[in-house]
Amino acid sequence: MATGRNNRRRRRSRRRFGPLFKLLCVLTAAAALTLGATVFFQVENIVVSGNSRYTQQEIIDAVGIQAGDNLFRMNKFSLIRQAEERLPYLEDVVIRRSLPSTIVITVTEWEAVAQLPGGGGQWLVSVGGKLLEEATQESGVMTVTGLTVLAPQVGQQVAVSQEETPRLEALLELLQVLEEQEMLAKVSSLELSSTRITMRYEDRFTVKLLLNADFAYRISMLQEAVADLNQRMGEDVRGTLDLTQDEFQAAFSRE
Repeated sequence: MATGRNNRRRRRSRRRFGPLFKLLCVLTAAAALTLGATVFFQVENIVVSGNSRYTQQEIIDAVGIQAGDNLFRMNKFSLIRQAEERLPYLEDVVIRRSLPSTIVITVTEWEAVAQLPGGGGQWLVSVGGKLLEEATQESGVMTVTGLTVLAPQVGQQVAVSQEETPRLEALLELLQVLEEQEMLAKVSSLELSSTRITMRYEDRFTVKLLLNADFAYRISMLQEAVADLNQRMGEDVRGTLDLTQDEFQAAFSRE
């Protein structure tokens, strides 16, 4: 009888302390994992790829990762945002862990595609409208007139007056279409007004577009018109292509 009572007491004791024992096991395992991550998963190597404008060290410094940092305690999103703020030509930054001790940083860099006036100077901008730097010499990119950048700052988006906002929206849409069609290098200038865009194309054609045009359609029309003119009149033909009229696909007048 006494033995039975003792066995029952032991079973009740085990049931009473069982959950506590399991919790202690979990906490111990978590502490061990945390300690292991802290001690063993430290940054020893940093690899950078995709860069051309910035050196590997410039990108590493901008990201802010150093040898000895813990691979699992870094806030990657915060580091990426910090790098893009410090280096305005960075379009995209990806930080990847490669266990046991390597960080891989892959970057994509913006290219300057246009030059806009603002702040008493000229500013280089990306396709997405990011101010990359103030132009100090001939940039080789298309010049844009009809817009004035307000309070320009490196790394910020282009801001203009309310009156010029429709022009800016049209410009960014047109730049996107030209990039998709790999035509940016063929455009030397854009002049924007309240209703129209005048584009200098291949240094042979003055192209007229409506500010609110379907640019994807009109640029496709431009390519077809130029190909036809080159075939019929030779590749030295020069003139004006008016793409603003609904009744004509492209009205051409020769210089």
